[in-house]
Amino acid sequence: HVQVVESGGGLVQAGGSLRLSCTASGFTWDDYAMAWFRQAPGKEREGVSCINWSGRMTYYTDSVKGRFTISRDNAKNTLYLQMDTLKPEDTALYYCAAVRGWYGGGCLDGNVYNYWGQGTQVTVSS
Repeated sequence: HVQVVESGGGLVQAGGSLRLSCTASGFTWDDYAMAWFRQAPGKEREGVSCINWSGRMTYYTDSVKGRFTISRDNAKNTLYLQMDTLKPEDTALYYCAAVRGWYGGGCLDGNVYNYWGQGTQVTVSS
């Protein structure tokens, strides 16, 4: 069966860094685009970043451009999100998701995704 598991969240001061990881099994990893989403209390889920199967195509929401970097290691079935210069407004539950194929800029739309993890909490203190 499909498993998607995030890790790496935690509490960090503003300006600090965290690296999130997501490992997955139960589907053909190389056929799937991957993404990170987040949801803060009282807010809607937001697409943060997405990456195609090869890692050569990526998209970011405007608020994280220049601060976050998405990558994947296809040999390890692992997705990463390097988060630098963190801000209190980055505080949220971060989710990893997988979708078969590639949607281009539409890859930040959570409605297209097939598989989701349980999330990892990121808290940025001011």
